[in-house]
Amino acid sequence: MTIRKRSASIRLARMRKSFAIKPLALGVASVFLSACGGDRQESVIYTTLDECIEDNPAEAAATCRTAYEEALAEATRTGPKFATESDCEYEFGTHQCREVDTDRGSFFMPFMAGYMVSNLLSPNRYYYQPLYTSYSPYSPFRMRWAMADGTVFDGDIRKRNYRVRSSTYDKKPAVTRTIKRGGFGSSVRAKSSWGSSSRKSGWGG
Repeated sequence: MTIRKRSASIRLARMRKSFAIKPLALGVASVFLSACGGDRQESVIYTTLDECIEDNPAEAAATCRTAYEEALAEATRTGPKFATESDCEYEFGTHQCREVDTDRGSFFMPFMAGYMVSNLLSPNRYYYQPLYTSYSPYSPFRMRWAMADGTVFDGDIRKRNYRVRSSTYDKKPAVTRTIKRGGFGSSVRAKSSWGSSSRKSGWGG
């Protein structure tokens, strides 16, 4: 999987240093993760690898790095994919998307905006999830943290600490087909209305 030269100025090097500036838009209505039921894990959201390393003991640096790299890969595997750059930017904001080439064709994806991690001091039992946000003026989930499955977190992107269900870190299904502008937002509206566990998002596949 490669990223074309036309998006060289906004691809991996830029993602790795400041992917908070290149976020994804993934939701419309809020799903409050403080809802009842299930066990909870103390979790922190970082917008750069350096933030994670600076916030943790030295022995956790390697785990921070691994979790970050795995979150980037997971974002590519499970994030929303659009047929055109304009459709992606409509949901996520101007210059917030990158073009990706695969053996099945090319598509556009939003940049990962941050990653949530838990249990970093236990290298063999840490958890991670890529997170996204939107800078689009058309997005009702603008400046909100969200996961690839469309779950939107309570509060805006200034909030970095959460207690979440362990299921928050479950693997999300791979996304292989593209959607048009508004498609992801519409599916999140439906998901939020019916509850995060009672109805699946309709944009993956």
